[in-house]
Amino acid sequence: MYKSFFGLKENPFNVNPDPRYLFLTKQIEEALSGLMYGIQTRKGFITLTGEVGTGKTTLVNRLLDWLHLRRAKTAFLFNSRMNTNQLFDFIMAEFDIACEDRSKSQQLMKLNHWLLERYRAGETAVLIVDEAQNPTFPVLEEIRMLTNLETSTDKLLQIVLSGQPELEEKLKLQQLRQLRQRITLRCKTMPMTKEQTHDYIQERLRIAGADPQAAIFPPKAIEMIHYFSMGIPRVINLLCEHALINSFVEQQKIVEPKVIEDVAREFQLDELEPLAPPASPRADAEVFQSEQFIQNLGEALSRFRMSPSVSSSTRERK
Repeated sequence: MYKSFFGLKENPFNVNPDPRYLFLTKQIEEALSGLMYGIQTRKGFITLTGEVGTGKTTLVNRLLDWLHLRRAKTAFLFNSRMNTNQLFDFIMAEFDIACEDRSKSQQLMKLNHWLLERYRAGETAVLIVDEAQNPTFPVLEEIRMLTNLETSTDKLLQIVLSGQPELEEKLKLQQLRQLRQRITLRCKTMPMTKEQTHDYIQERLRIAGADPQAAIFPPKAIEMIHYFSMGIPRVINLLCEHALINSFVEQQKIVEPKVIEDVAREFQLDELEPLAPPASPRADAEVFQSEQFIQNLGEALSRFRMSPSVSSSTRERK
């Protein structure tokens, strides 16, 4: 609707985890490099953790693209709320391993044989578990046991656990100490700084075909976006998307700070605890780590996904 008005070829602020739009901040680049290195060197267990909305799934999709180019065999477990039988059924199906006998012992034998064949052929097999803070202890224990499938020198299956900070807390529990001890690499995603927020917005506009000379989001508007989003990419996308819609309705080719405030108020982001001033990095860290921040952000994102009143009011302006 607004794309031609702003000279765009596509929507730059979709919340879908499109790997083309992965913005490589220093932290994201380090996380991606760590994941690639861990898989290439057959480290076995790797974790990827980060607050909701900080780009973990987009990062995983970029990793999957890289693995497919290398002809690696991958299993992406996107629904982690399953029991142990469902886990093995899913893994066998994802790796396309035929097994008529659905008993766990037979499935493990088939999987081990298949992994040995891949290893001898110089191929890599990777299991990625998304939302890894959700599985029960028995499921996580079964996943840990899969690292026992190995040769005398290498792990046959590389496993990436991707989840929210609750995953780190879960791994500290006594029941999961064996799993914790087997994790060889820990990668993280973080909220963006104000400068990164600016570059992130400009890069997404560039990929979507915007004229580099067109200052769609002036510096003051970007400051407001960072303030209300707290540097969370998913919330940045939310603010930018609806700011473009509102500006299109008003036939304004430059997004004014007031438009950002209006969108933030509509989604009740103005009720969240704001960022500390840029000159206080320690205070920033305390805000990001606070339970209140996490709770407030989760509530805001839930309103964004579920609130019919917000959706209807947005449609009315369209």
